[in-house]
Amino acid sequence: MAGEEGETGAAAIPLLAPYRAGSGELELAHRVVLAPLTRQRSPGNLPQPHAAVYYAQRATAGGMLITEATGVSAAAQGHRPTPGVWTDEQVDAWRPVVDAVHAKGAVIFCQLWHVGRVVGKLRPDGTPAGTPRPVSSTGRPIATPRMNDGVEEEFATPRRLDVAEIAGVVDDFRRAARNAVDAGFDGVEIHGAHGYLVEQFLKDSANDRDDEYGGSLENRCRFALEVVTAVAREIGGRRVGVRLSPFADYMDCHDSDPHALALHMATKLNGIPGGILYLHMVEPRMARADGRRVVPKRLRPYREAFGGTFIAAGGYDREEGNKVVGEGYADLVAFGRLFLANPDLPKRFEFDAKLNGYNRATFYTSDPVVGYTDYPFLG
Repeated sequence: MAGEEGETGAAAIPLLAPYRAGSGELELAHRVVLAPLTRQRSPGNLPQPHAAVYYAQRATAGGMLITEATGVSAAAQGHRPTPGVWTDEQVDAWRPVVDAVHAKGAVIFCQLWHVGRVVGKLRPDGTPAGTPRPVSSTGRPIATPRMNDGVEEEFATPRRLDVAEIAGVVDDFRRAARNAVDAGFDGVEIHGAHGYLVEQFLKDSANDRDDEYGGSLENRCRFALEVVTAVAREIGGRRVGVRLSPFADYMDCHDSDPHALALHMATKLNGIPGGILYLHMVEPRMARADGRRVVPKRLRPYREAFGGTFIAAGGYDREEGNKVVGEGYADLVAFGRLFLANPDLPKRFEFDAKLNGYNRATFYTSDPVVGYTDYPFLG
């Protein structure tokens, strides 16, 4: 086990058992983590006052939150108003958000991302994506269009990063991590999942390179491990987590052997100087049995290979979350849409209370209240 269970409460409600990682780098009152969720309510790439309300609503004493994906540079952006952490102004804008969460006694990690080729043919500011073109592991665009405000949008054709440019992108992550810590965050999570730049290097459907960053499994993982190493050296490995989705196929990003990829990364992350704090992995797609969704639970080999705290995500509910914590399959469980719609989710789990339903239509609107901070609390 990477952490220690509390002596009381774990048998009845494992999700509400305390958790302590290692020598106390992470001490939590429960195992219910807010998963990173893109909300697109940061005009000008600046976190707004309503973000402080949103995150503070979901903060509890001894709880853990992971922010929405946050850009490491101007070139890293590909979605409409999502926050960044590459400028002093952005750092200043994040501080009241972090302070509001800390005032509730919770810890908060900033998820760092670079979208790579996930850029529509028009950039978020409306300028042509061709100047400059988005960058990626490949020069091939995403083939499947996406829906944007009900309109089908094709993706821009990316420019393959030259080997000499890659160190600069790694440094963008390093500087963004330093900025996040300067803003008060307790740590950062490297977004290596869901078809964005890090995963574009990891997976062989998107990585068609024949240099030291492509081809073999070791080469395809090189960029991700360089990013994690640079960030760990900058802010300390015990402030660093990594999110991976080896079985996902978002944005035309899938791998011919996801098990080998996941096992390689889980093992190699143990070798980061000083070690990293946690590995956050997403389950394969859920199946249905007896009329309900069932989590596949295929992450155990990677949980066993990784030496730190292990967070599982992907369709969990109260019952499945209690099972995986109680069985030692995961240390913590990240909840996305359930936590979005239920800001007091740990309390609802405690009393096995009815959950609010979520409204998918309001996930990515600009409204600072509706579908964002207006979900009701118990009582």
